[in-house]
Amino acid sequence: MAVSLQGSLFDATEEITPRPLTAVRRTPLAHGAWVDVLPGWLNGADALFTHLARTVPWHAERRRMYERTVDVPRLLATYRAGEPLPHPALVEARARLSAHYAAELGEPFVSAGLCFYRDGRDSVAWHGDRFGRGAAEDTMVAIVSVGQPRPLSLRPRDGGGPTLRWSLGHGDLIVMGGSCQRTWDHAIPKSTRATGPRISVQFRPRGVS
Repeated sequence: MAVSLQGSLFDATEEITPRPLTAVRRTPLAHGAWVDVLPGWLNGADALFTHLARTVPWHAERRRMYERTVDVPRLLATYRAGEPLPHPALVEARARLSAHYAAELGEPFVSAGLCFYRDGRDSVAWHGDRFGRGAAEDTMVAIVSVGQPRPLSLRPRDGGGPTLRWSLGHGDLIVMGGSCQRTWDHAIPKSTRATGPRISVQFRPRGVS
């Protein structure tokens, strides 16, 4: 797929590898939820974006919403447990995340879902990853973003409290943990501004989607 990405001045390397997770910073949230953030976690993020954009078998989906079938406003790819990931750097990233969060999570990250936001018209509506075990248990979802930054918004599911935002791209990492998937919702809003392409990689443990 042909894409045009404005690269980061701070990510000129072609070597694609995650940095140590020692500098990750946690923000406690209400209801037992928390968010860990580490900007620029992945070296060579622009090169990885180009590789994924060109080689992943992206597909479009249509879903039933509000009594009609609509196009999902982003491209998708899914790598289930045991399926090979589309780049060795993602294998290493998943292994490092699994090792770092082993004491809290108690199990490894096993699957990866990829979303391709081609421009500001692509988005994802408010939701939590509450299919499967995430509906009843504390869990984690780790997201690595490559490409142009887009804001990820987070708000309490019960409506009480402010909406939080992080601008994620160029190798940034965010991990949503504790009760976050059950008690908070997150979204990537549409944008009317000129917005470059972004790919997010969501690592999940078994039975969470």
